[in-house]
Amino acid sequence: MIEAEFLASLIAASMRAGTPLLFATLGEIIAERSGVLNLGLEGVMVSGAMTGFYISLVTGNPWLGVLAGGIAGLLLALIHAFFTVSLKVDQAVTGLMLVLLGLGLTGFLGRDLVGQVATYIQPINIPILSSIPYGNAIFNQDPVVYVGIFLVPLLWFLMNKTRYGMELFAVGENPEAADTMGIPVDRIRFLAVLIGGFLAGIGGAHLSLAYAKVWTDGLTAGRGWICLALVIFSGWMPQRAIFGAYLFGGLDVLSFKLQAVGLGVSYHFMRMIPYIFTILVLLFSVIREREKFGAPSALGKPYIREQKF
Repeated sequence: MIEAEFLASLIAASMRAGTPLLFATLGEIIAERSGVLNLGLEGVMVSGAMTGFYISLVTGNPWLGVLAGGIAGLLLALIHAFFTVSLKVDQAVTGLMLVLLGLGLTGFLGRDLVGQVATYIQPINIPILSSIPYGNAIFNQDPVVYVGIFLVPLLWFLMNKTRYGMELFAVGENPEAADTMGIPVDRIRFLAVLIGGFLAGIGGAHLSLAYAKVWTDGLTAGRGWICLALVIFSGWMPQRAIFGAYLFGGLDVLSFKLQAVGLGVSYHFMRMIPYIFTILVLLFSVIREREKFGAPSALGKPYIREQKF
């Protein structure tokens, strides 16, 4: 009985902890599929977290907070898209700039929000489904969790069965050939980066309004970097991203759960596990050939018309 309760609690917490990672990972998959690498996910997520918390605190409406968090992420992504797509600036440098910008701005603007209590997103119990074995763990979540689950098949369909998805793949694989075929390379890349930033911002808002339910400086605590590893882990496929996000979410909450049941496991060691796993994923990606992971061929390479790579 205790084992069943522990497992149900772990599943529920893993889904909540994995949802911010899932949104940011899905957004980054879209951006990278277009050939644009955004290393600034950490800054985008923390900006969404602080903005969402502030708007919810002021308005008393957490859904406005989620929307505002997405818009905050979109605005930072707009900066990234302008520099990398329009001005052809190095994508890695611009992404690192976003990290510093996001962490710096939120640390300064959010200093008065520490210790405040906002209106948080409440879970919704789905009748009948929540009464099946382990159903209460899966079907008693907040709506953003369900939206994240729904987004996975939706993005799979959009990326694999629609014209925009085909153009997205073409731009990420061979922008020169796509441009020759009349596909607007810069426009598609710009839009993909904006969508990615919006989703990452929503992930950040969920972190402060549904999972952590608090605002502190540096709330994301490296989750943006974990999402970058999750993109590799998922092979740039939305349907795999959900498993990776929930896995990392489970590793993140496992330390708290083991401490709660009284197991003598070092809290600090358990908190290291998600980041150790992240390093292993990155090392594995270096050992294996990039093509076997499904990485876009033009990832990280700015496209300048009439100029070959």
